[in-house]
Amino acid sequence: MKETDEKGALLRLTTLCSQAEHCSWEMTEKMRKWGIDEAAQARIMAYLLKERFVDDTRYCRAFVREKIKYNKWGPRKIVQALFAKHIGPETYRPVLDEVNPEDYLSVLRPLLQNKRKTLRGLNEYEQNGRLVRFAMSRGFTFDLIRQCLDVTDDLIDEEDD
Repeated sequence: MKETDEKGALLRLTTLCSQAEHCSWEMTEKMRKWGIDEAAQARIMAYLLKERFVDDTRYCRAFVREKIKYNKWGPRKIVQALFAKHIGPETYRPVLDEVNPEDYLSVLRPLLQNKRKTLRGLNEYEQNGRLVRFAMSRGFTFDLIRQCLDVTDDLIDEEDD
């Protein structure tokens, strides 16, 4: 896109923002790649923010909800992804604090149960070690993992009886 095509960039960005949630960093990055000069970028971003095409808090809420529900991510992986999108702690902390820990547990329990089914021929200690590493790679904290493993161990004990 030509440097002087500020109106075209604004039109493209408003169209993008009306189709899906985007954060301010993504919009700035697109303009940078298109070769829009910094003064025009500032004017476009001011318009997008003023008209609420871009709202980082709203984006953060949608992002967190989506990553928990569909990608089955834990809080640490979500924070890491938001950091990569240049969303600061002042924006994502309140959003993550709104999430009920039970939401994470309801995602983690089935993940661990399904993963445990694939871990045959190992003693319980080795299974738990692999389950902890698996859950941590998904971004879950050790406290959440421990709660789920305690419940999962209880369920396995009941099945053995």
